[in-house]
Amino acid sequence: MIEDGPGRVLELITTGSARTRSEIAHVTGLSRSTVGQRLDTLFAAQLIFESTENVPSRGRPSRGLELNPRAGVLISVDVGEERTRIAVLDLNLAILGDRVARLALGDGPEVLLDRITAILRELIGQIGLDQSAVAGFGLGLPAPVDYEAGRVQGWSIMSGWEGYDIRRHLRRSWPVPILIDNDVNLLTLAEHRRHFADQRHLFFVKAGTGIGSGMVIDGAVNRGAQGAAGDIGHAHIAGFGDPQCRCGNLGCLESLAGGWALARDLGEGHDARDVAERIRRGDSAAVTSLRKAGRIMGESVAYATSLLNPDVIVLGGLLATTGDDLLAGIRQVVYQRSLPLATRQLRIVVTKYKARAGIAGAGYLVRDHVLSPAALDARLLIGRSPFADAL
Repeated sequence: MIEDGPGRVLELITTGSARTRSEIAHVTGLSRSTVGQRLDTLFAAQLIFESTENVPSRGRPSRGLELNPRAGVLISVDVGEERTRIAVLDLNLAILGDRVARLALGDGPEVLLDRITAILRELIGQIGLDQSAVAGFGLGLPAPVDYEAGRVQGWSIMSGWEGYDIRRHLRRSWPVPILIDNDVNLLTLAEHRRHFADQRHLFFVKAGTGIGSGMVIDGAVNRGAQGAAGDIGHAHIAGFGDPQCRCGNLGCLESLAGGWALARDLGEGHDARDVAERIRRGDSAAVTSLRKAGRIMGESVAYATSLLNPDVIVLGGLLATTGDDLLAGIRQVVYQRSLPLATRQLRIVVTKYKARAGIAGAGYLVRDHVLSPAALDARLLIGRSPFADAL
């Protein structure tokens, strides 16, 4: 990477750190002529354009510089237990087209990935684009993922996927960078970047049919050594009995407070959606069950609070968005169990996202990769397209 090269200049523009020539020169220390050269490279690659609006400054107002959102498009796929959301995004992560499909995880990776590819080709055609416009592919999976290898590792609900080379399969159709991560890590990334970018430490808990968590430490998503960080759903919780979990162990948090476990105890339905529907109908047994689940979940969240000392804890997933019952139970236990220093400025909130957090997270992940200064500089230096065939 060229120090403060075109890639770095684009990063400043994209993040809003510097939006004019003079601001770029001030932040980087580059001369105005060198800034001009960097910008000429970005203009030639159609990565930026000059806004019609002036940006106020101490001197003469200047035209603002902006990322060209249509310089390429991103594929973003959020695979869920019951539903898979598939989207095509521009470089500002605006959704150009999306679709929700019921895809059975049990059909195996080849069938499911080929179905996703078919849907994507339809979407891209409907938008009026060619497949060559695709700059990168982001995929979220409801399973532990070895981030570097891009493969499901260990037990998960995705039976038959362990060790399968997902990236190799997708590259038959999509010769672009393909990034694969655990779905909760992508929810964590989206939450942090969209709503809490000023916070350096964030803990995210997904309470749906299963339970998972993700963490931002010192401003970056932390996946652990092999991508298994944050798997609190399968940590043992003492004092509440030891029902068998889907993973085969006894007394996991998920077996006590996950959506499938609540449905089991209520004797109706099989997942978080069924439980949420009963809660919305005002079913007193379901509400009581969710409140208890909040207190049980609070035991794990309190431990994480003492361990990580986050600025904010965000609750997501279907069970978290049914009302305040889950939030109240978690808050009660966290503030009881954690030391005052860890909770003095702590906020515990429910996500502001509705249904597209996973899509946003996959979008952030792949955009960060394809627009990274090092990758862009390497390609622009040899006169290549910033995206095409950028493996």
